[in-house]
Amino acid sequence: MADGKSAAANQAASPVAEHRRAAQQTLRIGILTVSDSRTLENDTSGQLLVDRFTEAGHKIVDRRIVRDEIELIRGAVRQAQMLRLDALLITGGTGVAPRDCTPDALAPMFEVVLPGFGELFRMLSYAEIGAAAMLSRAVAGRVGQVLVFCLPGSTAAVRLATDKLLLSDLPHLVHHSRT
Repeated sequence: MADGKSAAANQAASPVAEHRRAAQQTLRIGILTVSDSRTLENDTSGQLLVDRFTEAGHKIVDRRIVRDEIELIRGAVRQAQMLRLDALLITGGTGVAPRDCTPDALAPMFEVVLPGFGELFRMLSYAEIGAAAMLSRAVAGRVGQVLVFCLPGSTAAVRLATDKLLLSDLPHLVHHSRT
């Protein structure tokens, strides 16, 4: 660079970096697994979310598993609103199988859609698994005061979304959704 500053130094001084620092907070998070077969004992994707967000200093307020049924998913989102969560992280039900209905359940509930989340997730996923990334219907949006992120059920996909998108930016996104 002409002025000798590195890209990392410029990014650290950017307005986005300032917003991220201002938004640092402990978040109240819910974890919802949508599955007809998983239990708390074998839900590796849900446990990964619990572990990563707890390690980052956030509070897991609710964790549950519901079947791939539209009304059960919507009920869990309504419960998240009643619990005054900052974010609800949903894993499962985002594929194209006949029972996968998570995005369909949430579409009419979203007051604001965050299309960039799904786009970025599929871009990152494509780099790891190729064209099969198009099978994901990962979506995100806001329902009332709660940011809702719908991730695939695969533990590798949850790890990718958590490590590359959510851990670094969730406090910032919550901050913006409230101001």
